[in-house]
Amino acid sequence: MFTDDRPPIRVAMDVTALLGSTTGVGQMVRQLASRLPRYPSVDLTGLIVSWRGRGRLDDVIPPGWKMRPLPLPARLTHEGWRRFDRPRLKGFDLVHGPNYVVPPTDGAARLVTVHDLTAWRFPELVDGHSQHYPRHLARAVAEGAHIHAVSSFVAEEIEAELGIDGDRVHVIRNGYQPTADGSAARGRSLIGAPYVLAIGTVEPRKDYVTLVRAMAAIWPIIPDLKLVIAGADGWGADELDSVIGDLGVADRITRLGYVSDPVKADLLAGAEVLGYPSIYEGFGLPLLEAMGAGLPVVSTSAGAIPEIAGRAAVLVEPRDPSALAGALLSVLEDDGLRTQLAEAGRRQAVGYSWDAAADELIDVYAKLTGHPVLADR
Repeated sequence: MFTDDRPPIRVAMDVTALLGSTTGVGQMVRQLASRLPRYPSVDLTGLIVSWRGRGRLDDVIPPGWKMRPLPLPARLTHEGWRRFDRPRLKGFDLVHGPNYVVPPTDGAARLVTVHDLTAWRFPELVDGHSQHYPRHLARAVAEGAHIHAVSSFVAEEIEAELGIDGDRVHVIRNGYQPTADGSAARGRSLIGAPYVLAIGTVEPRKDYVTLVRAMAAIWPIIPDLKLVIAGADGWGADELDSVIGDLGVADRITRLGYVSDPVKADLLAGAEVLGYPSIYEGFGLPLLEAMGAGLPVVSTSAGAIPEIAGRAAVLVEPRDPSALAGALLSVLEDDGLRTQLAEAGRRQAVGYSWDAAADELIDVYAKLTGHPVLADR
């Protein structure tokens, strides 16, 4: 509610991540964009930075948003922002870049979301476009931008890496959105055998290579078990293809590509365990999706995973196929442990809320613009 008669905060958010298959960033943007119109304290404009997606605005416009397309190639636009501070956005009180890059403005407050510091810590694990993120962020911070970190782990890394004051870094954790209950029968029918499930884009940081090597150690013990990977091929998928071919295990692995939310719900309901062997993670939405569905989780102790999973998952050191195989096998063979993890996971997942995240984001918008506004609770 308003505390005076001042007009709403004019907010522009880059919603380009809503185009195409929705990854973790897209999920965050979608969940927040669907909630922010509830608040009369903001006047919302969505930015679409895309040449190829310029004709698909009607497909992604969230109710309650106005749209401002920038019909230019995203990489070219980002290059202009990074090198020349052009083109600048005008007519807003605050501009929010939810994916590492925030557009330059004519005096508006700026907020940029940082999901992890992979491009800083492990530049070999990101594509060429993402390798520019450090320069984008350094420039924005030097010009006064504030940072939204999706976990305390990321906030601490940002403060250490960029040497900025903690009061310019705002921790707003991602939420968990329960989906319609999945059908274990449909999930198992789709695969045709018991399976370990992996969710996420096929890219080096997710380290499916280690997961396949771990499964190769399990298959002599549980030969009818399958590995199911639900995620589109990203850059670096060739390495996974090579390892699968070298080990001769292609017939034991089902790669579904990107799946819809209903199919994902069925897969979660029918799986034996989620394998999430990430080398580095700033949050990890699939962890919450699995835990909320009551699926036991085996992951790594990398990055923010211990913060997000708490005691509701079995964690091992990253890049260790033997340790991962042992952890997966312990869950697969111990019904008591499976039940314990499922119950703990459900409790852990409900502690994350997109409604709370939207409230906190509105409060940050108000703080950065000096607007005496309280989020409607």
